[in-house]
Amino acid sequence: DIEVKFSDGAACCVIMASGGYPTKYESGKEIFGLDNPAFDAEDLFVYHAGTKAENGKIYTAGGRVLGVTAVADSLETAMEKAYARVKQVKFENGFYRFTDKGMLVSNYILSET
Repeated sequence: DIEVKFSDGAACCVIMASGGYPTKYESGKEIFGLDNPAFDAEDLFVYHAGTKAENGKIYTAGGRVLGVTAVADSLETAMEKAYARVKQVKFENGFYRFTDKGMLVSNYILSET
């Protein structure tokens, strides 16, 4: 059995993609920064999607490489934390976008309050 837990608050997941995504993406690029102590925080998670481990290192192996996720009491704070952490991860030609669906939702929520 799996216990599902819900909590109040918000989460933001920033996708880090490989150069060339969404068409012909690059793979085999070493990923740096995942061993940063900041990733040990209770409010931060890194989900591996297009990665592979080889000889003690992590490499890109897909178009959507990582999902850097932060949780917080508000969407705005979760977004700030996620984008701050994603800047600490590097791989050749890796990228992420700042203007995404989360920003659209955040702007909508803030305009409604």
